[in-house]
Amino acid sequence: MILLPAIDLMGGEVVRLRRGLATQKVVYSSDPVAFARKWEDSGADWLHLVDLDAAFTGVPSNLEAVAAICAAVGVPCELGGGMRSVETIQAAFDAGVSRVILGTKAWQSPELLAEFCARFGGERLAVGIDANGGKVAVKGWTETTETSAADLALTAQNAGVGTIIYTDIATDGMLEGPNFSELGNMLGLLDCNLIASGGVSCAEDLQRLAAMPGLHGAIIGKALYDGRITGNLRDIIGK
Repeated sequence: MILLPAIDLMGGEVVRLRRGLATQKVVYSSDPVAFARKWEDSGADWLHLVDLDAAFTGVPSNLEAVAAICAAVGVPCELGGGMRSVETIQAAFDAGVSRVILGTKAWQSPELLAEFCARFGGERLAVGIDANGGKVAVKGWTETTETSAADLALTAQNAGVGTIIYTDIATDGMLEGPNFSELGNMLGLLDCNLIASGGVSCAEDLQRLAAMPGLHGAIIGKALYDGRITGNLRDIIGK
């Protein structure tokens, strides 16, 4: 299982939100590169970058910080937030990221998703599925649709996407543990890579995720920033 520390960017700063609410923001640093290097030194396999401004507005706003991070570290980076057109996806790749995460656009247009896969390669694209009560949430989690998370996951897989990132909104930033039940359901449905996101609170959560057969990766956020998980991440999961 690969480990992906999260770096959430808003106004060029490193922040964390509780349950995706912009009104519940904690600013950790105005130096994203320093955190990127810190997490790389801690054993990260990838870095999970999110342009929160773009998630809410649809307009990429932190590409300068993203490019600086990509240039400063040796591990690959993925980027989500506002990736809704060929131009924004290409701009992310030009900034140095190895994988782009689609959210709202994947739900809005499965046909366009297939076109993106054909153009950029499915292995370079992920679909981030943010679930609220099992339903897909979009536009920076400000809207909950009637589409089930499972249906969107299968649609994305059929379109050629190589990776699904599953986030349970109720657990994100709450340090209450991942939604292991829903992750298990997703693993039973999918053949593509599945990455768990949201709720990791301690080393034991990571070890339990690592023990789930077939789980490709886990994103770690608030638990790292709050010092609940320390030391080398690879040592924690014993791999």
